[in-house]
Amino acid sequence: MKLSQQSQSLIESTIREAIGKYPCSSEQTIVTDIHLQPISDSGELFIFDDNDEELSCAVIEEWLTYEGVNFYKDTERILHSILNRMKESESFNNLPIIQPFSFVLVDEDKETIADLLLMDDDTFLVNEELLEGLDEELDNFLKELLEK
Repeated sequence: MKLSQQSQSLIESTIREAIGKYPCSSEQTIVTDIHLQPISDSGELFIFDDNDEELSCAVIEEWLTYEGVNFYKDTERILHSILNRMKESESFNNLPIIQPFSFVLVDEDKETIADLLLMDDDTFLVNEELLEGLDEELDNFLKELLEK
């Protein structure tokens, strides 16, 4: 699935609207997850807080005509990319939310499908690309270490 720049901008502004709902005060809010729920039938993207209160919603037109076989896998890739771009542009730096917290992809039953982005200065989420070949590298390292 490929989204137009307009749809990507709409998703980004919907995320900004959602995180803007957290009060800017001297006290930080404790949040563990911000839930992103895309729905292919209606094209809607809902964003909820930990208490299942809706923070923001938008309709992504391209999702209405989605004809692929794995909607959630495709939206996971897109949302992950948008969130990482927002993180790199420091969109999440001054949020009144205590770290760590996550952006999580959920299905229509609000069951977690994937962690999209973990906001924590000390922890990083690993993905399949990063782990690819790790077993072989560790085996080679151990073999070399035991030979010495």
